[in-house]
Amino acid sequence: MTMPIREAFDRGTEAFNAHDLEAFGELMSDDVVQTAPGGLRFDGKAAALEFYGVWFEAFPDCHVDVNRLIVDDDVAVEEGTFSGTHTGVFHSPDGDIPPTGRPVKARYLNVVTFRDGKFISEDLMYDRLLLLEQLGLIPEPAAG
Repeated sequence: MTMPIREAFDRGTEAFNAHDLEAFGELMSDDVVQTAPGGLRFDGKAAALEFYGVWFEAFPDCHVDVNRLIVDDDVAVEEGTFSGTHTGVFHSPDGDIPPTGRPVKARYLNVVTFRDGKFISEDLMYDRLLLLEQLGLIPEPAAG
């Protein structure tokens, strides 16, 4: 029997907050596609889990809060808040970012499509510039 979408989504949130990649992977189809800002695309379960593992390594205390969730047919649209402290190496496409010790808190949108109760695609959107500002890697804008 296929797991209902809301239940699969909630289990995914629990697995993320527990940093349990194995449990998270059980909710993904083998051919899942993960996209993220900066033109990032990860094809397949192993690549998608590696993407999440990078965040867990860089922000060992990270967690998400789901602020709003809309489920329609086979799609869940999530508005959430990511929080964590940058105490691990952040492996980015442009190279490794050493720990800054800075906390981050940023809103995100995630559009998750399901097939047979499993994630088949995740389209994650967040403000990369805000994240870099909070990490102290670029200057914050001057007050207007």
